[in-house]
Amino acid sequence: MSQDPKVVRRQKLRWRIRTKIHGTAQKPRLSVFRSNNDIYVQLINDDNGTTLAAASSREKDIVALGGNKVAKSANVGKIVAQKALAAGIDSCIFDRGGYLYHGRVKSVADGAREGGLKF
Repeated sequence: MSQDPKVVRRQKLRWRIRTKIHGTAQKPRLSVFRSNNDIYVQLINDDNGTTLAAASSREKDIVALGGNKVAKSANVGKIVAQKALAAGIDSCIFDRGGYLYHGRVKSVADGAREGGLKF
C-alpha cells in the first residue's frame, strides 16, 4: 500500500523537527496540526506526555467569529495564548509539525505572540 508522497515527506520533516525540540512544564511545546478545513493547537509537556492547553478552529467561539481560514488560525493562536497565560505559562517552543512556516501556521504563531506567548 503506497502513501501519498506529500504525507510521507511531512512525516519525515516532523520526525526530524521532533528530535531537536522537547517541551517541559515551564516551556511546553506548541504543536500545530493543520487539516484541510481546520487547525488544532496544543501546548504539550513532553516530560510526562500531558497536554497543558489546547484550542482548535472548531470551538464555538472561534466559529462564531467567522472569517477565512487564516483569520480563524490567528484567533486559535490568541485563544491558546489566553489559556496558557491562565495556566501560568508565558513561553513555549513552536513545533510547526512538518508544515511550512507560511499561511495558517504562521498565522497561529503570530496570534499566539499577540496573545502574550513568547517563543
